[in-house]
Amino acid sequence: MNSASDPFLNSLDNVSRVPFWAYTDPQLHAQELSRIFYGAHWSYVGLLAEIPNLGDFKKTQIGQREVIMVKDHVHPSQKGIDHGIRVVENRCAHRGVRFCQKTHGNQRSFVCPYHQWAYKLNGDLGGLPFKDGVEKDGVIQGGMPSDFDIKAHGLNRLKVEVLHGLVFATFDHQSAPLEQYVGPRVMPWIDRIFKTRELTLLGYNRQRIPGNWKLMMENIKDPYHPGLLHTWFVTFGLWRADQRSRMVMDEKGRHAVMISQRNDGGDGAVTKGVTSFKPNMKLHDDRLLDIVQEPWWTIPDPGHQSDPTKLITPSVTMITLFPSLIIQQQVNSLSTRQIIPNGHGQFDFVWTHFGFKDDSPEMTRRRLRQANLFGPAGYVSADDGEVIEFSQAGFEQFNSDGLRGGETLCELGGKDVAMTDHMVTETLIRGMYNYWREVMGHA
Repeated sequence: MNSASDPFLNSLDNVSRVPFWAYTDPQLHAQELSRIFYGAHWSYVGLLAEIPNLGDFKKTQIGQREVIMVKDHVHPSQKGIDHGIRVVENRCAHRGVRFCQKTHGNQRSFVCPYHQWAYKLNGDLGGLPFKDGVEKDGVIQGGMPSDFDIKAHGLNRLKVEVLHGLVFATFDHQSAPLEQYVGPRVMPWIDRIFKTRELTLLGYNRQRIPGNWKLMMENIKDPYHPGLLHTWFVTFGLWRADQRSRMVMDEKGRHAVMISQRNDGGDGAVTKGVTSFKPNMKLHDDRLLDIVQEPWWTIPDPGHQSDPTKLITPSVTMITLFPSLIIQQQVNSLSTRQIIPNGHGQFDFVWTHFGFKDDSPEMTRRRLRQANLFGPAGYVSADDGEVIEFSQAGFEQFNSDGLRGGETLCELGGKDVAMTDHMVTETLIRGMYNYWREVMGHA
């Protein structure tokens, strides 16, 4: 793929149509890994709640490179600033071995099984066998050269920032500070959920979806489909086109928030002719919709900061932080969703369900019950994984002859990129591709 000559990547307008090859080209995918996942972007790696104790670690990925998030000693000179969280690449500095095989655990140090190079929790090389050679008959044999510097052979360490218990890392140590990366338009919605609260871990789901990683970012930036695809949303009023809503994006269009406030009745017109709407569907266990409004839902409306008395109480906020994180608040269900590319045509999708330390036992049970609406087998989210697979199959079949052709249409609500106060729009998708094109559109 020659990005320098491609008209879509280098044109100055019309991001309302995305070519199919953006999802199917292996060379483009390799460039995405380099410029996005391994470039000056912050990627989510986990929650502080997942590694509460010294030596606790979690193995995950940024792009297709494995990394380890680990709880280390707090640096004495940075008490109150340093959380003690380190992120290192799972690659031995000696021969490149992926030394850690467990997904979670607790270690005093990391030891490569091949030649037993041992690393401290912060990634420093602590020692290696036969560094100074072996003495035989009074003669030292072998060993590392005299100029071998143990300090220069630690693990590859990433830049790390912790935001309200969310841990992010980047391979680019010159990346802008995390809060600057998120931006002032999106930050109030992250603060709303996380600020001043200690998280508790409730569990995980994991699935592999046969589609390009960008399709999941699109899916959560797309307010058009929930009231059409998902029987649960439209039938039980969790997400309908007539609800009070807003589409927010950062200044670059890469991050976004879909905001919706559940209404009691709704306009019957929005369900007319919608095949997923099942008016006679009833719940055998109505605890799935035992929704309790929480105090933190209501905040001064960031969209009307000049009027501090104006409040907003969303029942749903779906935050997308490009390129790898979705933060879900669907009524009382809370989770992060991590996107991990696995080649151009599939990705792993990791759900981490959480609550708050001060939740009552009843609220914890409520969160867990409502989590069943989502996840790989959820009443809602299973549909998303399936249609992403269908989408990828359509793109691949159209380009099976190796020629480029076909394009998706993203023109609902117009062709511009702008925030809206309704959900009948694809503006957030256009915003993402406007930014993506900026990153990818240079040779």
